Amino acid sequence: MSAINDSRLESEVFLLTGIPGQEHMHLWISIPFCLMYAIVIVGNTLIVFVIKTNPSLHEPMYILLSMLAITDLALSITTMLTTLRIFLLNSREITHDACFAQQYFIHTLTCIESSVLLLMGFDRLIAIRDPLRYASILTPRRIATMSLVCVLRGVVVKLPLPIFLKQYRYCREIIPTRSYCTNGEVMKLACSDISVNIIYGLLIALLTEGLDSLLILLSYVMILKTVLNIASRAECLRALNTCISHLCVVLSFYTPYLSITLMNRFGKSSSPLAQILLGYIYVMFPPLLNPIVYSVKSKQLRARLVKMFVR
Repeated sequence: MSAINDSRLESEVFLLTGIPGQEHMHLWISIPFCLMYAIVIVGNTLIVFVIKTNPSLHEPMYILLSMLAITDLALSITTMLTTLRIFLLNSREITHDACFAQQYFIHTLTCIESSVLLLMGFDRLIAIRDPLRYASILTPRRIATMSLVCVLRGVVVKLPLPIFLKQYRYCREIIPTRSYCTNGEVMKLACSDISVNIIYGLLIALLTEGLDSLLILLSYVMILKTVLNIASRAECLRALNTCISHLCVVLSFYTPYLSITLMNRFGKSSSPLAQILLGYIYVMFPPLLNPIVYSVKSKQLRARLVKMFVR
């Protein structure tokens, strides 16, 4: 009876992977990971706190920035627990339900972040194309409504993914290239027909992150067209300078996202180490970079941060 229970228990867990072949280095590898997670949590928390406590920053751009920071915080916390547990404690087990929940939150938060970046691109477009009507177009009520729609879109469209995974039978347990669960990696462990999951996942990715990236590109084409019509070169550069922060954040988010998506779909012969590194960059780099970029590039935000630390 004990053997039967042990067998049943083993069938209900997945085994996550840190960096295969480097298990003896996991404790040392945990040091930069702990440092990066600390910077992510402190940096994004400071961004939210400064914007919340300074009424002068209650503008559409900063409201959206605070929403981006909250999303980055949630995404980092979602992956931090399993990642540090593997590197610090060598604890690799995760139950099926916990794995499905983790992948759902990761994909949902990624979708929400993509939506926020789209809204920030729309904000920059209105600020440059129609600055006189900026405040009347992007009212706090309208920003709140669009933000709510972004959250609901991510919550709803990603919900079927864990439901599909829950229905499958799994004949393999080791997730080979992750210290956290994603839909693409988990469904490869199933010994059932996963065609529905593949089709739905690809379709939703195209209609959410894929569509968002195209709309952001379109917004920058319109921004560039507007800026080139400005007679003064100084004003042209000043207008473009307001977009640099957002452009850096967009590139830091979509570059690893598109790379890992293409690698999962078409790079069957790609190096496992490359997949592992891209996976960590995908969840760690944007939350780490975003507060640094905006703290450096935004004079108002930088001034509030300096003032807070000087006090």
